[in-house]
Amino acid sequence: MTDNNARPSVATGAEPENEARPEATAASHTRTPSEEERIAALVQTLTKESADYKDRLLRAHAEMDNLRKRTDREIADSRIYGIQNFARDILAVADNMDRALGALDAELRQNADAATKALLDGVELTERELLKVLEKHGVKKFDPLGEKFDPNLHQAMFEVPDPSRPAGTVAQVMQPGYMIGERMLRPALVGVAKGGPKLSGEQPANDNAGTPQPQGSA
Repeated sequence: MTDNNARPSVATGAEPENEARPEATAASHTRTPSEEERIAALVQTLTKESADYKDRLLRAHAEMDNLRKRTDREIADSRIYGIQNFARDILAVADNMDRALGALDAELRQNADAATKALLDGVELTERELLKVLEKHGVKKFDPLGEKFDPNLHQAMFEVPDPSRPAGTVAQVMQPGYMIGERMLRPALVGVAKGGPKLSGEQPANDNAGTPQPQGSA
């Protein structure tokens, strides 16, 4: 009879079923990302890209704003300074009218006949209208008599010995100056006082230091 309790024989060298294989052990250490982790990584990537696009948008907006401001400034400058050469030529007309009026002193005006007075009044009216038109287009006349000499605004033609005036001030204006907008269109030709008291608050200078040098003759 066959013994039903007999255990089956195990072949020599056979691998036990419960012993883990090397490849199975390595696979057990390789962890697959969960769905939540994949979503978190995707959100982080999208957030970074969104911040990058926002930065680019802000930079582009700033560049466009700067371009708009620069363009507006250039347009405004062209409106003001575009007539610079024309205005400089017109100043010769204003100078001639001023010289014509300056050639007649008060006594001659007073003794002039009615026709001459009417002519002078017409010339004065024309001069005022010319200056008004120039000012309308940003060209302004300035007369620096009595002001401190400024080499940026005035051109010294000669020195005027005058102890009654502070040294370094404009004692005589040979030709008025003109500004166009914030720029110099033409400097005023002036005579500068010397020999008088120093301007208040002015530091003592050494000999000719700070003294305007004449650039021409009257």
